[in-house]
Amino acid sequence: MASITRKTLVPVTSDVDILAARQQGKTLAVEVGFSLSDLTLIMTAISELARNIVTYAKKGEVELGLLGQGKERGIVVVARDEGPGIADIDLAMTDGYSSTNSLGLGLPGARRLMDDFEIVSKPGRGTTVTMKKWLR
Repeated sequence: MASITRKTLVPVTSDVDILAARQQGKTLAVEVGFSLSDLTLIMTAISELARNIVTYAKKGEVELGLLGQGKERGIVVVARDEGPGIADIDLAMTDGYSSTNSLGLGLPGARRLMDDFEIVSKPGRGTTVTMKKWLR
């Protein structure tokens, strides 16, 4: 089982907070030793989740941490909100689906960018997305 260290919590309520979450994620990912291309993928995935918090829930948080599992190292990103939740996760994870007028690439795109992706949501109670990226 992976251990998580060096946790950082970024409250998310505005576009400025999306940038702060990206920057904190970049700082931790650099510490792990990710390549420039992996840094870009991680920061993009963080942006997508934080943007969803601002757009749909209005407030939430992004928790970032360093991962260790034996000799493997990585980063974990947990985005949480207490917003309206997602009624149909399978539909929300379909490319092109959007409950607003967006491109509908946020959640499925983030899933493709990271190694591990889990989403738990309850309508009226909020959503938690956990993503991990492992150093190769």
